[in-house]
Amino acid sequence: MALEGEMVLKWEREQARLRESVKEEDTEDWQRSPDFSGLERVGGVDLSFIKGNDINACAHLVVLTYPHMKLLYEDCKMVTLNAPYVAGFLGFREAPPLLQALEKLKNEQPNLMPQVLFVDGNGLFHYREFGLACHLGVLSDLPCVGVAKNLLHVEGVLRSEEHHSQINALQKSGDSFYLATASGKVLGKQARRQGNSGQEPKLHQVTEWRKKPWKNPGSVGGQFSSGQRANSG
Repeated sequence: MALEGEMVLKWEREQARLRESVKEEDTEDWQRSPDFSGLERVGGVDLSFIKGNDINACAHLVVLTYPHMKLLYEDCKMVTLNAPYVAGFLGFREAPPLLQALEKLKNEQPNLMPQVLFVDGNGLFHYREFGLACHLGVLSDLPCVGVAKNLLHVEGVLRSEEHHSQINALQKSGDSFYLATASGKVLGKQARRQGNSGQEPKLHQVTEWRKKPWKNPGSVGGQFSSGQRANSG
């Protein structure tokens, strides 16, 4: 327990250091365009696990054309995770193999590198505003969007009656509402992915490194599913 406590303290310090490099403002020309003109390649990364095995996983990277979403590149590799799962510190466990996949693409086919990367995990919507998407974005130097399925209880954002009423108001794909802290800071959005009403909408984490919230996260988000772990960043 003492060693785990020391590790968590070390990770907290490292998160705080890396958090200073997060850029929340738009930095790319296509980000400032109403129709994302100039955005041609979007990527997605995920780790998938075999049931009952939380050490070995499949690291998956895909790159698609935008807006037609045609497959340009796909890489899938079995990896062994060296760091334990600790809620709130997913980046230290999952970022290394995902960074390796990106580095492989950069070395072999740099012309196919994505201009933005969707990450199965949280971004700013995180206990310390530094989830997996932020972690990966800072280390890869790519704009990253966190796409999560489970709602974290972060800074006053709760599964309250008001929250459920907002969910029930999401009737079609792309409908969304902001996830704001008690102080009013927007950390993400919750959006309906599927078109059928009456089902729990998927949570789209749409505040990310180097970019403001997407105007319509439901149009491109939520395509990269996860393995068997909670999205706690």
